[in-house]
Amino acid sequence: MAETPIARALISVSDKTGLVEFAEALARHKVRLLSTGGSAKVLKEAGLAVTEVSTFTGFPEIMDGRVKTLHPAIHGGILARRDDEKHRIAMETHEFSPIDLVVVNLYPFVETMRSGASYEDCIENIDIGGPALIRAAAKNHEYVGVCTDPAEYGSIIKEMDDNAGAISLELRKFLSREAYARTASYDAAISNWMAQQQGAFWPKRIAVAGRRDLALRYGENPHQEAALYVRPGFTRPGVASARRVQGKELSYNNINDADAAFEVAAEFTDEPAIAIIKHANPCGVAVGASLSQAWDKALACDPVSAFGGVVACNRKIDAELAKRMTELFLEVVIAPSASEEALETLATKKNLRVLITDSMPDPDVTDISLKTVGGGILAQSRDNGRLDPDALKTATKREVTDAEHRDLLFAWKVTKHVASNAIVYARDGATVGIGAGQMSRVDSARIAASKSAEHQGTEGSVVASDAFFPFADGLKVCLEAGATAVIQPGGSMRDDEVIALADEAGIAMLFTGMRHFRH
Repeated sequence: MAETPIARALISVSDKTGLVEFAEALARHKVRLLSTGGSAKVLKEAGLAVTEVSTFTGFPEIMDGRVKTLHPAIHGGILARRDDEKHRIAMETHEFSPIDLVVVNLYPFVETMRSGASYEDCIENIDIGGPALIRAAAKNHEYVGVCTDPAEYGSIIKEMDDNAGAISLELRKFLSREAYARTASYDAAISNWMAQQQGAFWPKRIAVAGRRDLALRYGENPHQEAALYVRPGFTRPGVASARRVQGKELSYNNINDADAAFEVAAEFTDEPAIAIIKHANPCGVAVGASLSQAWDKALACDPVSAFGGVVACNRKIDAELAKRMTELFLEVVIAPSASEEALETLATKKNLRVLITDSMPDPDVTDISLKTVGGGILAQSRDNGRLDPDALKTATKREVTDAEHRDLLFAWKVTKHVASNAIVYARDGATVGIGAGQMSRVDSARIAASKSAEHQGTEGSVVASDAFFPFADGLKVCLEAGATAVIQPGGSMRDDEVIALADEAGIAMLFTGMRHFRH
């Protein structure tokens, strides 16, 4: 049937947003309300006539409410096909009444988990009856409506107002689709939490779910469609959870670049840091005594590429930094917080998107990174590899100086976030040249030095390479650029040639034993 008149609705919700107004609208259409404990109490207090489920089934709630809607009178009333003679006879034989609308939102498992609640409390907030009701109604959407989100109340009432208390098959199909996505997302959050609790980092099956947070105008290019989905149960601070306090809507590329920038800034926990990103690669990164000092140093690396870039800060934005940033055209600024004066200054650039995250992501946390491939998903742990400074191996005759050591560790952190093959020149806590994404490491070294020559040069800098030098030619370019010390993983068949060249030039070289490919 195209339209289903709603005669009886079952309401059992944890999120009671808009519940009374919705139930009053149903009552206006002479809908009989059937409800469970908490929801029934709210509706009764609002003066609405409500039949409790235990009265409807003739069976009390038991086991602290774990069993209340799991009853044939409930599920028979939902699942019965109205045009099936056998179903009608079964309904009459067992004195079941049809249920035409199921309004259920689930126990707040994700919220409970995020609150740091105990294992036992999380388990108790796993809904059983709710998903069963939702799936039953969604399956029988030809006759039954299902509502899992208060945001859907308006659409249901509008159709009932327009159709003498009925809702269309088109709306029931939409609600059914949303309902299955809701239960799938709910189960994904539970299964991922249980795997984490049991130390099963790579379970046999992974559940990936997300709630659409933003419908984007397009993807990387105008002919591509795109959206941002937020994953339930994942709490890493970043662009997906940030508050946009001003500026235009975010684009796909804005989001991608802001995520890249924020993760770079998060690497530096002990000092104020600025990361400027263009096309997902750093074009300037620096630490300083203040964010403003770090900004000046980061911008000096490549002020041309920084135009139209994305900036991330690891500290609260103050008025001084805001003033400096408004002197350059930027697409996005992301930070854990900002002063009122800073926000007023940034607001003078009305199109500038400003994102506030309230906290910084922990660079040491291990979670799963996902990438789609044809017919599958590639999963790996986040690259949270950290060096023990005392475990670094000096490969050359000359030891690094204290200043070189600090800059080498700084450059190494930046290199992790540069597309391979990656070369980063650094000096005094700031990048001075970055070579990204080249097929040849030699070309990355040349490009980084060449671009730096347009601004401040690489003379007297240190250099980091995300992977070993397969030949001595890459190191030769770095030497010609004026590098005095190198940090690299080591492990090439020709390490001896590379070390010999370094010794001949009188520079220092550290081996990390760890690489940072980023594809």
